[in-house]
Amino acid sequence: MIAIFGAGPGLGVSIAQRFAAEGFRVALVARRKDRLDALVDQLSAEVIDTAGFTADLSVPKEIPTVIEAIRERFGRIDVVEYGPIPSTGFTPAAELAPDTLSQGIPLPVLTPLAVVQSVLPEWTERGDGAFLMTTGATAVHPRPHASGVGPLMAAARNWLYSLNGELAESGIYAGTLSVAAFIGGSEAAEAAGASEPTAAFPVVDPVDLASLYWDMYTRRDRVEEVYPDFKTGCHTTLAPLVS
Repeated sequence: MIAIFGAGPGLGVSIAQRFAAEGFRVALVARRKDRLDALVDQLSAEVIDTAGFTADLSVPKEIPTVIEAIRERFGRIDVVEYGPIPSTGFTPAAELAPDTLSQGIPLPVLTPLAVVQSVLPEWTERGDGAFLMTTGATAVHPRPHASGVGPLMAAARNWLYSLNGELAESGIYAGTLSVAAFIGGSEAAEAAGASEPTAAFPVVDPVDLASLYWDMYTRRDRVEEVYPDFKTGCHTTLAPLVS
């Protein structure tokens, strides 16, 4: 089964549908119960075995309880996708205050660590498992006036690369998808009014992203995908540090 942390109507639903098409059951984790209920109803109507679990992902200490609840419902966890949207917005680097940055650390940096620590014993015993992490493209390509959340995602990306190299030989995969666009159907895209792609604000189909994740999960031949690529408008594959 796959547990999707920070589940939403865009990428979260598309990942659930893509993995469910391969026989996966789905756990959705998010803070708002009303959103979770709507997503569970949507996927259940598609005959997908789905359950929702509420948690504030900015509080890492809640993670062990959520993981245990998921295990009680599904018995095991095979894949985790972690992709909540950080509340820390873009800020010019020259204006970024220490308190602003420190307040944003838990969601993109500390909670992923807590998730992996909670599932790693199970995966190590089984010799299999996958942790997929979604970030924005500023984690890969820093840009002027787009600091704030960027350094936090970059820190998480740095950790994930190390994680990939340490766990690959044990059969456990860690990979990240860095998205250089608004994700169609997501709350962030709707809030920004981004319904049509433009040069400044491209919009990508979450179905394409979910397909990329499935390919990364099954092939396990690279650490990262950047989609779409800044220069080509396609996607960039970054090779793993170890084979």
